Amino acid sequence: MSADAHAEHAHGEGHAEGTLRGYLIGFGLSVVLTAIPFWLVMTGHFDSQTTALAIMGFAMVQIVVHMVFFLHMNTKSEHGWSMMALIFTLILVVITLTGSLWVMYHLNTNMMPGHDMSQMP
Repeated sequence: MSADAHAEHAHGEGHAEGTLRGYLIGFGLSVVLTAIPFWLVMTGHFDSQTTALAIMGFAMVQIVVHMVFFLHMNTKSEHGWSMMALIFTLILVVITLTGSLWVMYHLNTNMMPGHDMSQMP
């Protein structure tokens, strides 16, 4: 058995393999998708609600970048199971973000009024 045939047999035909170029593209996108929200928060360029929405958008895009470039998920590998994993992950992210925002909103609106810490002795 030749080395090429052995390598093909070991990795399977339907599996995506990472290349240095793919990993570098994924890393570059990850750095950019982290730096932009950091810049938005540090400069205060937008109001807090717009900044929070932008950060969530960049987070969702970054999850997809990690799944594509580092986890090698696409519609062809493993007979579509990778796409099912992507859909499942996106559903979990939406549930987690929505639940977190709901909890934070209700914690903010249901805090006891009248507690001004500056007037404490």
